Amino acid sequence: MATLQLRDIRKSFASVEVIKGINLDIGDREFVVFVGPSGCGKSTLLRMIAGLEEITSGDLMIDGKRINRVGPADRGLAMVFQSYALYPHMTVRQNMAFALRLAGVSKAERDRKVDEAARILQLEPYLERRPKDLSGGQRQRVAIGRAIVRQPKVFLFDEPLSNLDAALRGQMRIELLRLHEELKATMIYVTHDQVEAMTMADKIVVLRAGVVEQVGTPLELYHHPANLFVAGFIGSPRMNLMPARVVKAGGTGTSVALPSGVEIVVPVEGAGTTAGEAVTLGIRPEGLRIESSGIITGTVALVERLGGLTLLHVTIEGGEPVTVQIEGSDATKARDQIRLAVDPAACHLFDKAGQALPQRARHPLAA
Repeated sequence: MATLQLRDIRKSFASVEVIKGINLDIGDREFVVFVGPSGCGKSTLLRMIAGLEEITSGDLMIDGKRINRVGPADRGLAMVFQSYALYPHMTVRQNMAFALRLAGVSKAERDRKVDEAARILQLEPYLERRPKDLSGGQRQRVAIGRAIVRQPKVFLFDEPLSNLDAALRGQMRIELLRLHEELKATMIYVTHDQVEAMTMADKIVVLRAGVVEQVGTPLELYHHPANLFVAGFIGSPRMNLMPARVVKAGGTGTSVALPSGVEIVVPVEGAGTTAGEAVTLGIRPEGLRIESSGIITGTVALVERLGGLTLLHVTIEGGEPVTVQIEGSDATKARDQIRLAVDPAACHLFDKAGQALPQRARHPLAA
């Protein structure tokens, strides 16, 4: 399909810079997800790639060719929007074939391409229906089919599942992954939902305020966040983040103390820290477990039973709230007094600037 290179890409609206010098490489057949909170610039960046927003400065290249001044219709890209934007008076077949008809493609070729896209998307029984006779998921598949028939170099998706209910979003995620595998296509997908990003991406690009915070595989970002923003954004439930102070840095890690006085040795390089320095301790919810000999004491404030697992919302000594992920069959209930043990491998330290201190060993699944 295609590769993309973004070199110091910037976008300004009047005097306000909203995309602030992005450098990124997207490989052939990669499924790349842009993720971040509302207003971070992810949709603007996608529209710049599509040619729907002008690039203020920098270079955008597809297969090594600079395309800043190439019009949207000539870039070889196809975009699927949040809204289905289907013509209500046309059938599914007519909607999918519309762009080809405008391009002067013969009816026989149009029918062949539409039939092939309908087979891939399992839309064959619905080709003669109109959009009002389809479910939300079927309408979204028609919108995707309209992109497929153009045989683009790159597929661009701008929050295509946000209008669907939770169950249908889960189903459509699977269908998009199957589509990516069958088409062997390069795809760029925008979402604010980090669960979508984690479950779909080959590579995630985390954006905040027009800047790339981190790029990596889902497991790299989960197990080795570069800073506090990524640590708090990636993961559901989110990482527990607690204030701490450095006690000492040694050969096996860095010892820190929580406000309660409890000390934890975290396997990170602390050579650049000093005793008494304020840091933030991050612990994934699965890195805490109930244990009679645990070093942290707390009171269960709320229990969320999700079937296969249970989330405990615990107020620990010192007043900090934490989330603990345990087995779904565990009998712990609200107002129970518990002790928590800590898995050092699930711990992270962040300096006063919010940057992660280097870990002494990489997680095996994220290596």
